[in-house]
Amino acid sequence: MKNNVQSSDEHVPVLLVPGGVMPGALSYAPLLNVIKDHLQAVVKDLEVYATASPPGNYGLELEVEGIKRVADATGFDTFHLVGYSAGGASSLAFAARYPDRLRSLALIEPAWIGNEGETPEDAADRAELDRVIALPDDERMRAFARWQMRPGLEPPQLPIPAGPPPAWMAQRPAGLEAVARAFKVYRLDRQRFRSFRRPVYYALGSLSRPSYERDAKTLAGLFPDFRLEVYEGRSHYDPPHRAEPERFARALRELWAAGEERR
Repeated sequence: MKNNVQSSDEHVPVLLVPGGVMPGALSYAPLLNVIKDHLQAVVKDLEVYATASPPGNYGLELEVEGIKRVADATGFDTFHLVGYSAGGASSLAFAARYPDRLRSLALIEPAWIGNEGETPEDAADRAELDRVIALPDDERMRAFARWQMRPGLEPPQLPIPAGPPPAWMAQRPAGLEAVARAFKVYRLDRQRFRSFRRPVYYALGSLSRPSYERDAKTLAGLFPDFRLEVYEGRSHYDPPHRAEPERFARALRELWAAGEERR
């Protein structure tokens, strides 16, 4: 997929990475409609979907280097990085590998924050995810959406466009499986976050599964400048960049202003 570029005279460099289901142009469209007039925004889709099936050598290394490749090609020496779900996990891995390239980091419920210090609750979450990933294709996506919610809650009913499913949906089951495998083997050096001197923002939906809140607390203990914002009534499937783009844009502008002050 081509990267979606919006620009203006101010040229604030921002790179946005989507989650593992919806393509970036769709996922970030509501946010871009709000913020596009004051920045140069590049939406960078996941490398796992760059080909019809996941690359045979797929791992988070490809996602990290893909972010760097697109930033280099766009002329972003340093930039603000925004990542949602699997894109948030890739953004964390990028921040650990290339911290000097970032002006700020915004995370929307990253799907994974590393395997270090896994708790029994984390192990139970991953075991349930393994069970979901192993389901038949016609059951997997709905079960995956339910797994993202607090126990006992159903995911929100999203509008379903008329007609056949979009072509990109056919890639998602195999892509999600490849991403889940990649999380198991990638070594994220979280201790590097202790020396990350740029501001970090974490958006959390109050209805999302409890592990996202645990992850936020873990990251808050690592990043020196970390801000958590809870979006009441929101979840992983109606995240703030889509459901509350004006409010989320205000938070991003504050984050970016803080990042610019430290350049």
